Amino acid sequence: MAQFLLFLYDDPSGWEKLSPEEMQKAIEKYMAWGKGAYYRQGIRLGADPGKVLRGKARPADGPYSETKEVLGGFYAIEAKDYDDAVRIAQTHPHLDHGTIEVRKPWGE
Repeated sequence: MAQFLLFLYDDPSGWEKLSPEEMQKAIEKYMAWGKGAYYRQGIRLGADPGKVLRGKARPADGPYSETKEVLGGFYAIEAKDYDDAVRIAQTHPHLDHGTIEVRKPWGE
């Protein structure tokens, strides 16, 4: 089995619109998804937009100035191949409101 990374992007302001009950249901879906046999690790990033470095320029706020979507976290999973990794990613509850990028780490 190969490892793949699922990068989760979304507009963080969307989470602010959820009621406490909706937020709890969303958290439960994420936690249930993480119990799959394919799951290896998941990390949620902090609410701040971080810093981006390009070349020798000074750090800039946020990931991209032209988009509201930010990288919110990632999961490491195991899958047979890219098709299997995409199939697994398609079951993730994050797709209800965000984007998932599937990538294979270098050397895998």
